[in-house]
Amino acid sequence: MTEKIHITGLKPAELVDLAANFGEPRYRANQIFKAIHERRLRSFDEVTDLPKKLREKLDAIADISRLTVTAKYVSVDGTRRYLLKTPDGYPVETVFIPTENRDTICFSSQSGCPLKCDFCLTAKLGLLANLTAGEIVEQIVIVLNDVYGVGVETPHGTNLVGMGAGEPFLNFENLIAALRLMADEKGLFIVPNRVTVSTAGIVPRIDDLAQLDDRPHLAISLTAATDELRDRLMPINKKWDLDALMKAARNFERSLKRGERFTFEYVMLGGVNDSPDDARTLAELLKRYKLKRFKVNLIPHNGAEQLDYDASSPETVA
Repeated sequence: MTEKIHITGLKPAELVDLAANFGEPRYRANQIFKAIHERRLRSFDEVTDLPKKLREKLDAIADISRLTVTAKYVSVDGTRRYLLKTPDGYPVETVFIPTENRDTICFSSQSGCPLKCDFCLTAKLGLLANLTAGEIVEQIVIVLNDVYGVGVETPHGTNLVGMGAGEPFLNFENLIAALRLMADEKGLFIVPNRVTVSTAGIVPRIDDLAQLDDRPHLAISLTAATDELRDRLMPINKKWDLDALMKAARNFERSLKRGERFTFEYVMLGGVNDSPDDARTLAELLKRYKLKRFKVNLIPHNGAEQLDYDASSPETVA
């Protein structure tokens, strides 16, 4: 049996071809796209503006929804954490973070992660699967529908952060395809300016991102300002060391448009990388490469029993 198409990941032009294969006019493709991405419907039975026979044909060869919610955890501050599952049973985590003026959804690009960062719990899983473009989009649809209701407009803007499970730049093509689908004004209409993607330092993809006009904001997970410490905390540094990474950051900075900046993320690990000397070393590193259009985001570590690290104290972060 041929696997069904995950129609949520199809581009508008691909939907036009699909409609044509069924002998349907072009406007049917537009109806299908809007049903999935604007109205956020998750089954063909709900797409009642399509003829029943067409819905039956689509259902025979395609899926709208692939991910299932296996657990949801709601915090006192309104944060919602979702544990999803792919058809193959692989775990996917997505988090909704509300604030007064905007909501942020942190999405995953992979199930598990191959990078083995020493302070990260996801690293213990290894890489289980790259998520498809449709599975990346579907995470956002599931969260918005759960928080606001199916197809209900959000009361204010939604920001996206590619900082969940996985290394987004090791699934670059599917990531960019998903972001372009979500940016479409006939769909979710979450434009690149509202999206930030974090990388542990996949240098060639930083260079590729610099070439894109419709790119999201870039965040580079740094966490250490010397090769010796970064090799231990983030083994990807052994492939692309700090010199290679900082040169890529400098090249990326040259591609920035007016008013744009990028971010260095620095996970604060108690007694490991959070001394005044570490702060000075970090400042010297950034100064050495003459970077100007960036900010540093200090992130207290989120610990777990399986990890040998504690968060820096609020006083140390300050």
